[in-house]
Amino acid sequence: MTGVGDSLRTDPVTMPRPEPDRLGGRYWRLWSASAVSNLADGIVKIALPLVAVGYTGSPVLVAGVVAAFSLPWLLFALPAGALVDRLDRRRVMLVANTLRAALFGAMALAVALDVGSIWLLYLVAFGAGVAETLYDTSAQSILPQLVAREALPRANGRLHAVELAANQFVGPPLAGLLVAAGTAVALAGPAGLWAVAVAVLLLVGGRFRIERAGRSTLRADIAEGLRFLWRHRLLRTLATMVGVSNFITNAVFAVLVLYAVGPGSAIGLTEPGYGIFLTTIAAGIVLGSLVAGWIERRLGRARALGVSVVAMAVVVGAPAVSTNPFVLGAVFFGGGILLAAWNVITISLRQRITPDRLLGRVNSSYRLLAWGSMPVGAVVGGLLAELFGLRAVFAIMGGLALTLLLGMLRVTDAAIEAAERDAAT
Repeated sequence: MTGVGDSLRTDPVTMPRPEPDRLGGRYWRLWSASAVSNLADGIVKIALPLVAVGYTGSPVLVAGVVAAFSLPWLLFALPAGALVDRLDRRRVMLVANTLRAALFGAMALAVALDVGSIWLLYLVAFGAGVAETLYDTSAQSILPQLVAREALPRANGRLHAVELAANQFVGPPLAGLLVAAGTAVALAGPAGLWAVAVAVLLLVGGRFRIERAGRSTLRADIAEGLRFLWRHRLLRTLATMVGVSNFITNAVFAVLVLYAVGPGSAIGLTEPGYGIFLTTIAAGIVLGSLVAGWIERRLGRARALGVSVVAMAVVVGAPAVSTNPFVLGAVFFGGGILLAAWNVITISLRQRITPDRLLGRVNSSYRLLAWGSMPVGAVVGGLLAELFGLRAVFAIMGGLALTLLLGMLRVTDAAIEAAERDAAT
């Protein structure tokens, strides 16, 4: 396993030291900046297609705006990780949010001057997506430089909870209000929030660049990160499980709306009712992010991860056996708690056992795998629904989710502890 002693040097004066007993002021300023930044993200994902509708009635062009926003994760995730490992991570976050604020501010100005277009919106969406790859990878990689390793589960849990709350609960309804106030307002709102996030990040003191022992090319850096991930048995197993689980969940949620909405559907919800129905899993994830540390202590890490796998199988398979929205909502809420525990435990573990100099590249590789499997899962879910019906999709994916328990044969407490010992030495 790659060591860090010869290749990582830390400047004791400028590199901020994690505070062992508490999260500390720098963490809470990062937490605040992340909350504001994710609020902007939550607005954007709803506002972009709504703004696009004002320029075109073509479903393909409207969907294309959303695709342009997410495409950079497939194109630039790996280079973004390499850059994050080369540069000061806080500065990368500052530049990324400044770029996003400038792009949306310029688009708002173009709309106000009546010179906006669908193609300009495409350019803004793509540029903001590129900036997002840099910001999100940096935000996840900077955390071990701010808090002690033993505090990572608590730090990740609180960060994950506020990000989800801002992105899923506050952002979407606020986006509707902003769009109702005018297209320029809907675009200027996120720009202003990203500017606020920049101001807060400026208050996070310290230097967050990992010193490099030698020079190398960007391509060599990317290859080194991929090799580390592939050769690390525990990380490779977890990464594969993440890719499969995202494939499964996207196959299910791509067709769930057809199963749930409308008088002729199996569940029979209205559109607003469907929105409330989906908030049950989001609410569970927020709560689970806050109590993940408690779950980890009560069950142990390997057992908690195994229970989370079973919970995912129950969540995706439940619509195959019940059409009661209250029963399904309860299942989604409970499953969301355990799914959040999986995220917090595995992210914290990845931060503990990956050398700081490789953390950006390993994190971006995870993101690439997660995002890359999502569209494939959605397509497969649609094809299965066409061939076998909607209920079959839930049953098949529930069964496939249970096969992830095979991965738990490798993800044991002994394997986790061994990986942490190797990282420490």
